[in-house]
Amino acid sequence: MDASNFRQTGDDGEDDGQFEHLRASPRDSMLLLAAIRRPGGADVPIKVRNLSQGGMMAESTMSFSRGEIVETELRGIGPVSGKVAWTAGGKIGVAFDREIDPKLARKPVTGNPQPQLVKASKTMWRPGLR
Repeated sequence: MDASNFRQTGDDGEDDGQFEHLRASPRDSMLLLAAIRRPGGADVPIKVRNLSQGGMMAESTMSFSRGEIVETELRGIGPVSGKVAWTAGGKIGVAFDREIDPKLARKPVTGNPQPQLVKASKTMWRPGLR
């Protein structure tokens, strides 16, 4: 395969679909806040941009090295250990040690009921409005 089959892209993730046929499992695009840590290290906040049964792509302000062992705390799933598969411009790819169900990360968090919205009263005083 020659280089003309590949196109140059920015950091906006626009090209994500062009490699879909190379992946072992489909990815679920999302924006999920999570935490990642090195063994014995502190939690580092990350933004998970896509998630599959076998791995994830996330944005991180901390740099990681390819092959580094990490553990990710995913909402609805819990801690998942894995290895950094690639790094590029503040983004990392992590291959999980075990398969997960990515749909669990999309389920609403239970335990805290949604706040009830209160309709404003016509007699309610609001500063700056007459």
